Amino acid sequence: MAAAVLYTPEVLGLTIELAHYPFSDDLALRGEGRSKSCGSTITLGLGVGADGTIERIGVRSQACAIGQAAAAIFARAAAGRTPAEIEQARCAIASWLEGEAALPDWPGLAVIAAAREFPARHGAVMLPWNAAMEALSPT
Repeated sequence: MAAAVLYTPEVLGLTIELAHYPFSDDLALRGEGRSKSCGSTITLGLGVGADGTIERIGVRSQACAIGQAAAAIFARAAAGRTPAEIEQARCAIASWLEGEAALPDWPGLAVIAAAREFPARHGAVMLPWNAAMEALSPT
């Protein structure tokens, strides 16, 4: 069986997409995700509408390529989602990484699916969903 390729051109291409989501001081909700295994961090700034759904996303990244790709995948599809939907996705991704579930239905997640075979990268995959839940949680 061939080893999974982690850093594909598609993964590396996602890293530059973060330029489309500049971190801004006017995004009032803030959260940070940190990977214990690799030290990567993602800070999200979120703007939400009156209905509680995410309207704007800003990303500050000091993460490996998998963490950056995960942040881009998150940012592409997070607008319009509720905190409950983000939490549901976070739980589904964690279960998938542990081998307990199929690949969750989050657009683009298949691009980083090889990370499942690299436990040291699981924390990097979870960064944006963990940061979002911190930002969206009542203080």
